Amino acid sequence: MLHLVNKSPFERNTLDACLKRAAPGSAILLYEDGVYAALSGTSVADKVAKATNAFDVYVLGPDLSARGFEPAALIEGVQTVDYDRFVDLTVEKRGVQSWL
Repeated sequence: MLHLVNKSPFERNTLDACLKRAAPGSAILLYEDGVYAALSGTSVADKVAKATNAFDVYVLGPDLSARGFEPAALIEGVQTVDYDRFVDLTVEKRGVQSWL
């Protein structure tokens, strides 16, 4: 399954809810304000780094750039994707769950 997280982990518990319920091997895509979870050096960085062992974790590059960050600021193991790859992931996975 592809899990979509668009809320900042510093304002909502959406990421925590996703991580608790996602099955190992699922993919998690961070977009909009969810991209803040992918940044190294934050209070959630260790949690997200650990999650990359169980899940494929992606961040939407255009949303990262729109917030003034480069891929070099990401936690190791988090992959940057563009809109085309986002669409591909929705097709490849068995289902899509948006975490609001």
